[in-house]
Amino acid sequence: MRRFHVATEEEIRAGRVTDAYFLNAEKVLAEAGADKEVAAEVSVKRLPAGWSWAVLCGIEEVARLLEGLEGIEVDALPEGSLFHAGEPVLAIRGRYTSFCIHETALLGLLCQASGIATAAARCRIAAGEKLLLSFGARRQHPAVAPMVERAAWIGGTDTVSSVLGAELLGIPARGTMPHSMILVMGDTVEAAEAFDRIVDPETPRLVLIDTFQDEKFEALRVARALGDRLSALRLDTPPSRRGDLKALAEEIRWELDRRGFEKVKILVSGGIGEKEILELKDTVDGFGVGSFISRAPHVDFALDIVEVEGTPLAKRGKKSGRKDLLQCPACTRREVLPVGTPWTCPDCGNPGISLLEPLLRNGRITASLPPPRRIKERARKALENRNRAGRKNAGSSP
Repeated sequence: MRRFHVATEEEIRAGRVTDAYFLNAEKVLAEAGADKEVAAEVSVKRLPAGWSWAVLCGIEEVARLLEGLEGIEVDALPEGSLFHAGEPVLAIRGRYTSFCIHETALLGLLCQASGIATAAARCRIAAGEKLLLSFGARRQHPAVAPMVERAAWIGGTDTVSSVLGAELLGIPARGTMPHSMILVMGDTVEAAEAFDRIVDPETPRLVLIDTFQDEKFEALRVARALGDRLSALRLDTPPSRRGDLKALAEEIRWELDRRGFEKVKILVSGGIGEKEILELKDTVDGFGVGSFISRAPHVDFALDIVEVEGTPLAKRGKKSGRKDLLQCPACTRREVLPVGTPWTCPDCGNPGISLLEPLLRNGRITASLPPPRRIKERARKALENRNRAGRKNAGSSP
């Protein structure tokens, strides 16, 4: 009996989560003797939420999904790369029935993780150097909490809250105290003092101040009680009591500074997203973001056959033939062209470099699968290059 409604790793790799019509296709093609060598590509026609770019995430899991499939060759953008609508992010070659039942899982691995990583990246850009925490694991099924945290961290959060997610990333989980602990203790200061007395000194003293009383006065009570040991105060004020959150944070900052607590930081959480970060970034020191990241819109990737037995062929609305994604090494201008087509950047005169790299050959993983920290660094550099190119194209505007 299943205790939780989740697929095991073995079931996913065995194709048990496939859409039923792929089983029909596999059976018909095999028994009709019609199976053929094909080339297929993964791309997205349009990005969600008006995004002009997205962060690719989930490539490592795709490699593990397809590993061991005889005759399969896969090229892909490195995980953590930026991509745009209409660009191939992954290409597969092989007999169709050797991989068709894995299409459902392959797309699921890329769609959700890429959406989460992109939402986190947009929050990182909005927050600048301010602290950005992932609080979203509780908004998804617990079975995928590690994936949510990994994608959020790769996209740009400084840390994550779930224990297993952090463990798999090789970083410490970040967390202090819930409202429930304060409610059980009966007083914010009493709870803060007990936390300070009992929890290891390495854990920052970050205290919620919206449980019982006015946030400004709770902030001052906690600051006086903990003194120099207090690291930060967190506002998680519900919308029904929030009013003007920026004005509230400014008022608390003013009162803390007037009493010598300039080093105490202010963090906000609860319904925070990209828009709220932009509004509050000049007032507060950090953000706890939950649903905006973990419930990010999926990137609706599709896997399409573009070649059959070496002949370009695609369904209506899709461009046939294998393609390459080329980029200028100087200005990062990109172009999608038929495989083997040389391209020179019209702006810089540099020959284009192919961005799709070998991932599997004959079902064997040939690329190095970097640890999350290196993928996170790749995403960070890609965002920096994008912002730099944007500033260059816009003259002196930020």
